[in-house]
Amino acid sequence: MAIFLNADSKVIVQGMTGSEGMKHTQRMLTSGTNIVGGVNPKKAGQTVEFEGGTSVPVFGTVADAIAQTGADVSVVFVPPAFAKSAVVEAIDAEIPLAIVITEGIAVKDTAEFYAYSTDKATRIIGPNCPGLISPGKSNAGIIPANIAGPGRIGLVSKSGTLTYQMMYELREFGFSSAVGIGGDPIIGTTHIDALEAFQQDPETDAIVMIGEIGGDAEERAAAYIKEHVTKPVVGYVAGFTAPEGKTMGHAGAIVSGSSGTAEAKKEALEAAGVKVGKTPSETAALMAEIMQSLGG
Repeated sequence: MAIFLNADSKVIVQGMTGSEGMKHTQRMLTSGTNIVGGVNPKKAGQTVEFEGGTSVPVFGTVADAIAQTGADVSVVFVPPAFAKSAVVEAIDAEIPLAIVITEGIAVKDTAEFYAYSTDKATRIIGPNCPGLISPGKSNAGIIPANIAGPGRIGLVSKSGTLTYQMMYELREFGFSSAVGIGGDPIIGTTHIDALEAFQQDPETDAIVMIGEIGGDAEERAAAYIKEHVTKPVVGYVAGFTAPEGKTMGHAGAIVSGSSGTAEAKKEALEAAGVKVGKTPSETAALMAEIMQSLGG
């Protein structure tokens, strides 16, 4: 088991023939992902050769790719100006999962394609995210596949680089899945969505949740954990050293009053029974203690 992505997932790449798409498709293939096609209307019918002897066909539309290959995951590497139409196309084709890696998409565009998806079949992860890895099974996005292997920790994070650091620091235990949800103001899959999936996954024993200052997503996640999550959760909130009133990095919202500060988020999480580290390494150490106590 894993959440959202597993060994049976059939992945297509929208924007595969661009430079970023090519580079990361190669990395995904090397890590064992079953990539069954690319999408580029101008290059339909072509085939792209990758190292390792893999030939990947290019389709004109997502619908064509699904019809020909049975694809159930799309990874979107389309430039920001065209990303909205690419995601809408994926939604219209009813692909179950669309992982939007693209950075710099206008918030209005994200708001529109997210709103469009709400009563449809497609789950969106991102945008501006590193994607999703279920180590040893599949890797959809830009998370390095060699930093941690399979295990029983679930990870959900707003920050790409902190996803990588946490995976590396907990590599002796390994992960069921690690999900980078992105730090933009509007995202498809939230901390709560991932927490719910990890709670239901029989092969996830404990969860690491990484947030950032700004907005109230972590406070809402804390309330959800208190009500619905029985597995141990360890948290980290990036931005403890940020000055109040500043939007930092991908915080995604201006910190106002105490709501949205790292300290306020830490207090909300701790009130829900979540152990919160002051640094990523301290957070990893808290999770390592939990895994050792579980016999992990």
